[in-house]
Amino acid sequence: MESKFLTAAWKNLVMANYIVDPSILKPYLPFKTELDFYNGHTYVSLVGFMFNNTRLMGFKVPFHINFEEVNLRFYVRYNDNGLWKRGVVFIKEIVPKPGISIIANTFYKEKYCSMPMKHFCSNRLNEIHTGYQWKYKGYWNRLEVTTENDPQLLEPGSEPAFITEHYWGYSRYNERTTNEYQVSHPSWKVYAVKSYLVDCAFEQLYGTAFSFLKSTEPNSVFMAQGSDVSVSNKRVLR
Repeated sequence: MESKFLTAAWKNLVMANYIVDPSILKPYLPFKTELDFYNGHTYVSLVGFMFNNTRLMGFKVPFHINFEEVNLRFYVRYNDNGLWKRGVVFIKEIVPKPGISIIANTFYKEKYCSMPMKHFCSNRLNEIHTGYQWKYKGYWNRLEVTTENDPQLLEPGSEPAFITEHYWGYSRYNERTTNEYQVSHPSWKVYAVKSYLVDCAFEQLYGTAFSFLKSTEPNSVFMAQGSDVSVSNKRVLR
């Protein structure tokens, strides 16, 4: 069993999912991984969620227990001696706590940065209104949804199942080295989205390769209920 580096509860994961040209993602591929396709397409996802009850190596770090995260990610797979592992690669991960950025970037070679952030989640009548905001160069970016209030089981083979059921993380250390870590959690239920808002400065935050997302409608938007999760200590692939 892998030892745990981090445990937390991930809650209310808002996911806006875009079909993109594979050529955009290939420069970001970690060594030994390849792009993972769904129905012949590659995806990036803008994801906002809550970290709750966070522990590093079993310990709570003061002021770093409950906080927001927003990330832009894509999907890969790795052939580990005949076993295909399906994982996630992050373009950038945004959190409000500088300590989280320092730890993740140092130990996992991730792409964390820190910005002012805030969130809300309210139940009203028969729906849930959830949103995440992050401030970059004076502008508050927003990812918000209004959903039904009854989460549903994932349909096997569906796009939400593809998006949520990648249980490994891969980060590029250099051209010949990759860090791998396992992200363990049960299958998540998802909420159907009634309306959504994506207001994100994609080019300024993620580079010119992703500028087109500003004027692109997501292929899908949903909110996953989330659960307790654990992240293993890294393994180095060479």
